[in-house]
Amino acid sequence: MKLASWKYFSLLEVLFLLSFLPLFLGNYKSVVVYTISYIFSSLIFILLVFYILKNEISKKHIIFLFSAAILLRLILIPVHPAGSDDYYRYLWDGKVEANGINPYKYAPDDSALAGLHSGILPKLVNYPDMKTIYPPVSQAIFYASYLISGESYYGLKIFQFMFDLLTIFGIFLILKKLNLPLKNLLIYVLAPLPLFQFFIDAHVDGFGLTFMIFSLYYYLSGKKLLSFLFIGLSICIKPLGLIVLPIYFLNEKLIYEKVKSVLIPVLICVLFYLPFIFSGTPFQALLKFTENWTFNGVVFDILDSFIHNNQITRLICAALLLITYLPVIFSKKEILNKIYISLMLLFIFSPVVHPWYISWLIIMLPFIPKPSGIVYAGLISLTAFTVLNYRLNGVWQEYIMVLIFEYTPVIIIFLKELFSERKIAAS
Repeated sequence: MKLASWKYFSLLEVLFLLSFLPLFLGNYKSVVVYTISYIFSSLIFILLVFYILKNEISKKHIIFLFSAAILLRLILIPVHPAGSDDYYRYLWDGKVEANGINPYKYAPDDSALAGLHSGILPKLVNYPDMKTIYPPVSQAIFYASYLISGESYYGLKIFQFMFDLLTIFGIFLILKKLNLPLKNLLIYVLAPLPLFQFFIDAHVDGFGLTFMIFSLYYYLSGKKLLSFLFIGLSICIKPLGLIVLPIYFLNEKLIYEKVKSVLIPVLICVLFYLPFIFSGTPFQALLKFTENWTFNGVVFDILDSFIHNNQITRLICAALLLITYLPVIFSKKEILNKIYISLMLLFIFSPVVHPWYISWLIIMLPFIPKPSGIVYAGLISLTAFTVLNYRLNGVWQEYIMVLIFEYTPVIIIFLKELFSERKIAAS
């Protein structure tokens, strides 16, 4: 590594690590510190990853950055969630189930649960008049977390750390399987999004990523039964894994294997939902959420500014997603590339794109290190301005300038990548 180049890389390393320092010097609950640290670290992350991909990185630097990232995960566990209060819902669901009650049966403010109310729960749960939307494997983790730490978030974060280590190990196994550079592991390990969304705010997606990554590993290893089982478990944490099922189905040659690729995940979901169906309504709140909630959906927001009808705009976005998704899954592209492109299309056309959703794309970047995903992983942090305004002023407001700065470079780069791939395939 040349002297000037080494100095530039070292500067990026130092700036990246320093960007987390305010989290420990300031107020743990300060959303201002959270926002500044999240955005600054994410922008440095983009530069750092592009440098790592384009240059030879010494083993010493790889070990240093990897160790620093793992240490960051550990020391962020005590940091109080600042960007989201979703974890209160997780804790409440765990408390309800720990008391032998179906978490899908009652909304938190239902008088039937008055005996479980405390000074924290469900007082601080968002939308206390809505039943839970979280699938059954998530509920199992909430239950276990509550048993460990009660109404504290420590149990959730302990599980986040355990699952994330498994996710990192799964990425490592796939990199070795594909003979890709092990330095690519740093793309996920250093990404600020998992650090802020899982290890500070404790979002549930971190658990789903583990099952997704092992589904991919076992699929690439030819162990299809395990792969289909793990994707089913992933769907039982977050339904995002559903986008992979048609890709698995079409990639199989034998009818028997095609049937298994769908049947096994479905059976896994049925098995986990079954104990709750007869005494609760597991899908009621989820359907309400998918019908009405919107945030950070660029195509949706643009179209709805003209249409002014939530449901019609949703249907148009769903049609656009289907029109663009079908050619991808029927193409001859490599399977991981299909999944990457499908996830990008999903987020571009979705009415709801919370920052933690992009973690499902980030786990693909070590294998498909495309600039569109790297830039998206960094610029999604700009949505923190909405959170900042909400925490300080009680107003949930999207900013058009955030959408422009976040999505314009991502979509331009993404379209350029698709055009280049099509040009190569035609040559």
